[in-house]
Amino acid sequence: MTPAQGRPASWLPAKARRIRALVRKEFHQMVRDPSTIAMGIILPVILILLFGYGLSLDVKDVKVAVVVENPSPMLSERTSGYRLSPYFNARFMDSLWQAEDLMRRREVDGIVHFASDADRRESGGDTRTHLVVNGTDANRARIILGYDLGVLAMPEQRQASKALPGPGVGQVVVQDRLWFNEANDSHYFLVPGLIVLVMTLIGAFLTSMVMAREWERGTLEALFVTPVRTDEILLGKTIPYFAQGMIGLLLCLLAGKWMFHVPILGSVAVLAVTSMLYLLVALAIGLLISSMTKNQFVASQITLLATFLPAMMLSGFLFDLRSIPAFIRLLTYLLPAKYYVALLQTLFLAGDVWAVIVPNTLVLAVMAIVLLALARLVTRKRLS
Repeated sequence: MTPAQGRPASWLPAKARRIRALVRKEFHQMVRDPSTIAMGIILPVILILLFGYGLSLDVKDVKVAVVVENPSPMLSERTSGYRLSPYFNARFMDSLWQAEDLMRRREVDGIVHFASDADRRESGGDTRTHLVVNGTDANRARIILGYDLGVLAMPEQRQASKALPGPGVGQVVVQDRLWFNEANDSHYFLVPGLIVLVMTLIGAFLTSMVMAREWERGTLEALFVTPVRTDEILLGKTIPYFAQGMIGLLLCLLAGKWMFHVPILGSVAVLAVTSMLYLLVALAIGLLISSMTKNQFVASQITLLATFLPAMMLSGFLFDLRSIPAFIRLLTYLLPAKYYVALLQTLFLAGDVWAVIVPNTLVLAVMAIVLLALARLVTRKRLS
């Protein structure tokens, strides 16, 4: 055997050889550990299916009781929209107490009541109608009220369209259009938020758990007595989970494209770079928390409270941040997920809007540098 065959990696610097050995060791350990595969690959797939098919903010198939005490052709035209609308599942009846009983049993979400004199009043120009909506979910109730008002106003809209004057008379015609989500489908912004959750789960939560477990088992102390340095240990731990995070990103992109038909209007390269930055931030947070706590249970709880829950509740993923109290809104500027959500929603739905991309990317880059430096500072090569 020649020397070159005996030492195939001798051309590499000693530092690079040590990092490569640590990365190979970490990959082997990752493959042998079923829980790591489950949390890094299987759980993101479950989240994709759960959020994609089980969660929708669109209000459809609204069960409503339409009470017409004294039917007439005029009221039949007024309520015809409930039969034709894809948003309503209407039940027609002539008794208000029966509708109220259905409401109490939560078999209907709303009641539209036309009293016995509704036909006479409507003939006189009084089109007032009684609407009752289940207000348990305030946001859903507001949407249902809007749907109801739209259906009840259909006769006036039809009459107005027939009476439209010719061109040049000055009649205003409104043509509405939705920007950035023309399909008006909540999956279009749920999928970008799902990517944030998956990247946070793999980057911060999984990394903190694995590192804390090694602190508990003493395997990191065993590495500390070897020639490897702290930054090499951190790189050896970071690279495998960085690769796993990018696999999770790829799964989300494929699911968003082929399962939920979410468009990607921006540059895929920019999307990949910004995702790498956020993944580095999440990895640094996981390393920092695990090095400070050195306990799996404590690390998991702190990571859950510091990363996963804020990424879901305070990043703009589910709720508009402008509607929350000012003090909480100020705290969201400390959350990396806020900037990543803004980047993903822009790249998916609006395209390469550099006025949004550049500042948010710079913030993530600064956070990644600061947090990685802190993780390096806290993870000192000592046995105490």
